[in-house]
Amino acid sequence: MTRRVAAGLAEAGVIVVSGLARGIDTAAHEAALDAGGITWAVLGSGLKRIYPSENAKLAQRIVAGGGAILSQFEPAVGPSRHHFPMRNKIVSGLCLGVVVVEGTGQSGSLITARSAADQSREVMCVPGPVDTPSGEAVYRLLRDGATPVRNAEDVLEHLGLQSTPLGGSLNLTNEEEGATVAEYKILELLGSNSLTIEELIGETGYNLPHLLSLLSYMEGKGSIVPVAGQGYARS
Repeated sequence: MTRRVAAGLAEAGVIVVSGLARGIDTAAHEAALDAGGITWAVLGSGLKRIYPSENAKLAQRIVAGGGAILSQFEPAVGPSRHHFPMRNKIVSGLCLGVVVVEGTGQSGSLITARSAADQSREVMCVPGPVDTPSGEAVYRLLRDGATPVRNAEDVLEHLGLQSTPLGGSLNLTNEEEGATVAEYKILELLGSNSLTIEELIGETGYNLPHLLSLLSYMEGKGSIVPVAGQGYARS
């Protein structure tokens, strides 16, 4: 399920963010790359101390594929138990939403999900068996109001992102061709004029955290640029 969801999101132009850990994280990164997409890995160690070490080649592949390896720690700092909850908060903060596929009652996925909720990100779960230890995290999150999803299409729909363009009205540059519907909407609204964040909220109906994450992503891609007065314009 992790590979299926991550591949579908990558094919839709969504960056898949995870923590380079064994298991679910590795599956998400590999599936995104195999689908020809972009993925970011956030480390619980420094950039010179890739952890786990067996994922060093995966880290190289992520960067070679146009993705990024990110860390808040000094390059030579090794992994530590208390680093990973800090890492998970960065993972959730970078994202529009978090998808939990499985986890025990003490799983780091619960920390990531709680961080996502605190950061006004969307929390989604793939429903699974409730009578196994790995189903405990999903059960708890669904009980507390997380959104159930079955595939990438469900995730895209819940986030208001679709892989189909809004129409042919935009003259897109090569950098803009891979945009999702939410990006197309913003680019179309900007046109040849700049708009403030408040005006974009009014026009799109997106909440502030969602819009800020999207604008930050688009600015990083180079499709929009900030202008004076807390506004944005097409680059």
